[in-house]
Amino acid sequence: MRAETMTATTDIQAPVLNGSLLDSVRRDYFSSVGRTILTLVCLALILSALWFLVNWGLVDAVWFGTPEDCHKAAGACWAVITDRYRLIFFGLYPYEEQWRSALACLAILATVILSCVPFFWSAKRLPVLWALGYGLFYFLMKGGVFGMPVVLETQWGGLALTVFVFSSTVVIGMPLAIVLALLRRSSLPVVSTVTALCIDGIRSLPLLSILFTAAIILPLTLPGFLVGDKLYRVIIGAAVFFAVYQAEIIRSGIQSLPAGQEEAATALGLNYWQTISRIILPQAFRFALPPTINQVVIAFMETALIVILGFFEITASGNAAFSTGGWKPFHIEVYSFVALIYFVFTYSLSMYGSYLERSMKLGSR
Repeated sequence: MRAETMTATTDIQAPVLNGSLLDSVRRDYFSSVGRTILTLVCLALILSALWFLVNWGLVDAVWFGTPEDCHKAAGACWAVITDRYRLIFFGLYPYEEQWRSALACLAILATVILSCVPFFWSAKRLPVLWALGYGLFYFLMKGGVFGMPVVLETQWGGLALTVFVFSSTVVIGMPLAIVLALLRRSSLPVVSTVTALCIDGIRSLPLLSILFTAAIILPLTLPGFLVGDKLYRVIIGAAVFFAVYQAEIIRSGIQSLPAGQEEAATALGLNYWQTISRIILPQAFRFALPPTINQVVIAFMETALIVILGFFEITASGNAAFSTGGWKPFHIEVYSFVALIYFVFTYSLSMYGSYLERSMKLGSR
């Protein structure tokens, strides 16, 4: 009897849902003569734009050739990408050693992908994984071992530099964010107040000012042995900026936990660090996952700011790709290609975040 009732309910609901969808479309877009005309005009404009983009970007495009070939064509000049892709991807890195830069990018990307596998989600495995990935990246990029010539950080560029700055920002900033979040929740008023002032003070500053301070001001105030390379100072500045925002996200995740979690852990005989590492933080990261993914995506997009400080990241490499050799009129194609690279990275991060949300069934406590 119950199965028959459920079947009947299903048979009745489907037409209602379809009807409501059609009614909604008709009401929103075709309920009057004016709305119907506006809808048709918008559809015509959208289809015209799509038709133009398909013809410009695919049908009439030039995929291989010289600038002269592109000038004769009516479509896009993707030949600038096929001709200058090495400059876009590797920047100022020595031409004969660019295979090292490519392998270094693959090493970091493989580390990121493996970090998404639940097997590595432990305090023991994840640091080892990233230590190996970073070590391989650094030895490949820097050289000086196994007969590889030394390449200074000033020659690093392109996609490898962008990926390195982004991953370094997150790897350094995430543990720092956890520490700041815990310090802000400290039962000692002095510790929590000072931490709150530091977090709020840094959050009130734009990232660009922090990067300029790290790159230009710090060398004037620190002793020589503490100055270090400009690239690493900028990474530390970006990591601190990431950490203060992420600390508030983690703190909000901790505050969203049901009351009594810490008391229950204490009753089970767990000490403070066991309670934090096994009970509080795993649940806090689960509840704070959507804003955390958003913050990571923002961190990747903000790597483009280092071009202002003289670094040859992928945007600067794109500028150099069309600035010489007669390719200057085809800057739209280069910027479109660079934008596609950013889109692939950010969309992949967003999709992985959505997958985690579904697998953890966020929102259903």
